[in-house]
Amino acid sequence: MEKANTQKAIFFDRDNTLIYDKGYMHDPADLKFFPDTIKTLKELQNRGYLLFIITNQSGIGRGYFSEKDMHNFHKHMLGKLKESGIQIQDLAFCPHKPDDNCDCRKPNPKMLNDFIEKYNIQKNLSYMVGDKESDVLAGQNAGLNSLKIENENIKVILEQIA
Repeated sequence: MEKANTQKAIFFDRDNTLIYDKGYMHDPADLKFFPDTIKTLKELQNRGYLLFIITNQSGIGRGYFSEKDMHNFHKHMLGKLKESGIQIQDLAFCPHKPDDNCDCRKPNPKMLNDFIEKYNIQKNLSYMVGDKESDVLAGQNAGLNSLKIENENIKVILEQIA
């Protein structure tokens, strides 16, 4: 018998969605959350959403930083979120360059689909949130609701998500 998808989730892009993007972010010292990131994530968590991060990190494929550098950055970022009472369920990244034609780079939905299956996510109650068209398309390609944010305005999604 197949397990029912019962969890609702929000999948976030990382750069220019949750944090300021200085370009190919990998130094923990450069981490800076948008003013409303913590408050917004807490509210969504309180509404019963599982929180995920889905990020393209082509800086690895381009040789700008190592996968270890990225993991150190993520460890620092997730630690700061945890200190604020925010639980990120899981994080996925694509290390490839845009012209590598991989199946994981957004707008391809592989990273989303993997988590949807792993965590029994109910698609019609779940969202992909990002600042780029590739984020919106990845969500749509995975059968999720998609929201595009602009100008560091993450709190706007609170009005759009039940």
